[in-house]
Amino acid sequence: MELFSQTTYECSKLITQRYSTSFTLGIKTLDKRFHMPIYAIYGFVRYADEIVDTFHEHDKAKLLKRFRHDTRLALEEKISLNPVLHCFQEVVHQYKIETALIDAFLDSMAMDLQWKPYDQERYQEYIFGSAEAVGLMCLRVFCEGDTEQYEKLRAPAKSLGAAFQKVNFLRDIRSDYNERGRVYFPGVNFKDFSLSEKTRIEEDIENDFKHAYEGILALPKGARMGVYLAYIYYLKLFNKIKNSPASTVINQRIRIDNQRKLSLLIQTMFRFKFNYL
Repeated sequence: MELFSQTTYECSKLITQRYSTSFTLGIKTLDKRFHMPIYAIYGFVRYADEIVDTFHEHDKAKLLKRFRHDTRLALEEKISLNPVLHCFQEVVHQYKIETALIDAFLDSMAMDLQWKPYDQERYQEYIFGSAEAVGLMCLRVFCEGDTEQYEKLRAPAKSLGAAFQKVNFLRDIRSDYNERGRVYFPGVNFKDFSLSEKTRIEEDIENDFKHAYEGILALPKGARMGVYLAYIYYLKLFNKIKNSPASTVINQRIRIDNQRKLSLLIQTMFRFKFNYL
């Protein structure tokens, strides 16, 4: 059984490495004891997201319903022949991750299958499920059973997840609209995306980043550098988007190249070593 479990974690590690260089770098800078649990969470989240965003030749609603059912069974039976679900259920049980967070995440994935323009309430619901809930799953791992610490860091962790997701929305606004017919920001018309709309969104994201930073400073030391690296990467991406005209944002996907990511990693390690965070 130990070999089986180890192998399932390695599967989620591979998924993370193939899908996200930035998150892979961030995980590597966490204390080693956090690596496999966070890979397991990422693998679960990534596969659910793939169902709604990629499998266009299949019945996505049916696949997501099956994935939700299989997740529930894995949690109840504490085993799954799906390697992603098996290691995920182990992490859920070990770190006492609330089922409500998992349900909220899967609910947000289902919202993508029946997309309609978002009002503020629906937008907040989606942000919570798709991003904040995932951040809270990771926070459960980082706090290692310390409920008081978890409650203290809960709000900043939600802000960090929200900031990441909103930056993703800005970065991907063109592909989301052209390929999936989605614009997540309430009241925003993609065909007439104005500077004032862009500025309003950016001010909201800046507030999330500021609140999140306070929580990063209070994270357990073994988690702080990895989370800070993800934070600084997204902050650099956000600033690049912020300094681009609205016309550029809706016509091209703004990126941080791999050389710049490596530079950010080195800077983060230096700042952490000399306590400059």
